[in-house]
Amino acid sequence: MRNSKLLRILALVFAFAFALAACGDSSGDGDGDGAQSSDDDGGSEDGDGDDEAMAEDEGDEAMAEDEGDEAMAEGDAVTIDYWLWDENQLPLYQQCATDFTGANPGIEINIEQFAWGDYWDGLSAGFATGDVPDVFTDHLAKYPEFIDGGQLVALNDFVEADGVSTDNYFPGLADLWVSPDGERFGLPKDWDTVAIVTDQATLDEAGVTAEEFAAAEWNPDDGGTFEQIIARLSLDADGNTGDSADFDPSNVVRYGWSGQGIGAGTGQVFHSSFAASNGFEFLDTNPWGTVYQYDDPAFLDTMAWFRSAIEKGFIPRPELITGDPDLQTGLVASMTDGSWKIGAWNGDDSIDSAVFIPTPIGPNGSRASMFNGLADSITTASEHPEQAWEWVKYMAGAECQDVVGAGAVVFPALDSGTEIAQQAHADNGVDVSAFTTHVEEGTTFLFPIAGQAAEVDQIMGDAVTAVLSGEADVDALVDANAEVNELLAG
Repeated sequence: MRNSKLLRILALVFAFAFALAACGDSSGDGDGDGAQSSDDDGGSEDGDGDDEAMAEDEGDEAMAEDEGDEAMAEGDAVTIDYWLWDENQLPLYQQCATDFTGANPGIEINIEQFAWGDYWDGLSAGFATGDVPDVFTDHLAKYPEFIDGGQLVALNDFVEADGVSTDNYFPGLADLWVSPDGERFGLPKDWDTVAIVTDQATLDEAGVTAEEFAAAEWNPDDGGTFEQIIARLSLDADGNTGDSADFDPSNVVRYGWSGQGIGAGTGQVFHSSFAASNGFEFLDTNPWGTVYQYDDPAFLDTMAWFRSAIEKGFIPRPELITGDPDLQTGLVASMTDGSWKIGAWNGDDSIDSAVFIPTPIGPNGSRASMFNGLADSITTASEHPEQAWEWVKYMAGAECQDVVGAGAVVFPALDSGTEIAQQAHADNGVDVSAFTTHVEEGTTFLFPIAGQAAEVDQIMGDAVTAVLSGEADVDALVDANAEVNELLAG
């Protein structure tokens, strides 16, 4: 990053020197040519020689000025560094960058992509040294801390000056990026929900239909028909399914269901949809709540059911969960995952044919999914906030979001982009209704946004893992909740 900045500085210096040299050369050439013409011609009686010399002088000077203007224009051009983590979206945003620069030739976009862990580690280290990009893809779990650190540029003045409407996005998305004091730190770029992904061959083997799975109901008492289905999908080393009296939960070779990961305290792709369908809400107010509610019986009962299903051998223990490989290798028969992985699962040759199933219907009579959305933020370290804003505004607009939607990787934050994405999936023969049904039926709930997010997630994540692994009772969640609320209270 420092090298790229240094190169840009050297380019500016070179361009400026070139401009000065060009202007100096044109003056010297013009004066010399004029003097030489007068001397050679000895003067013209009708004055034509002087006029020609003057015309040549003026032509040289005009050309020099044009060259100087061009050099200065090149010198004024800036490069905006932009970071993202999703390699599947990289070519889509490269196309957006190409289109953007075509319309804004004075602004170049340099995109760098890093894997999830490296991405956030790099930003954290960069914020400490000032070596960060101008613009980066931001996450709701991270940006409260960036606000506290004074590391993000408030966009309010830009939004107001350019008359950018924030009412065009899917309901609730724009509000997520406004701080308690009304400052905006991002414009929505996409949204996501969760669903269950499974393998058609596995369903066929277990005699479970997609329609049956999609109609499953869940409750924390006996797990409902959802538990019955994942029991049928579970298999021990002797070939017994989980609904058999001979099933051995200590010798399982295929578990009926898992999350893509525990997901720490938020449990986006693990426990959150179950708990929410049982009436649980993370915070007293969201966003920017001041009291976490992990001690709510609705959450405690949900986690008690997870503990029971793990003991029965229908869900793997936390230490066995590794993410995608669990479904790819057959360790689990089904897995809750995010809509951002639709394309990846549909193109995965390790499974027969991906099938997407909506989350089960809970005690409150509806399904549930966490509703998350990303945005792009400008760092206070940027030397070109105005140009950075132009890039952020472009990515949040229909021209770029329609390009992203056509890539069928995520659902853009604008209606037009989402409609294009849905059509692109349909053209690929992929049914994505398991994800979109939450938006259509209004069964989403917001990602929890509050201060001290990293510490809260760590504390609650450790507690959840301890409960699920059998190292602690469910009451440990009550103690952890008290700890995070004390942290929030400061």
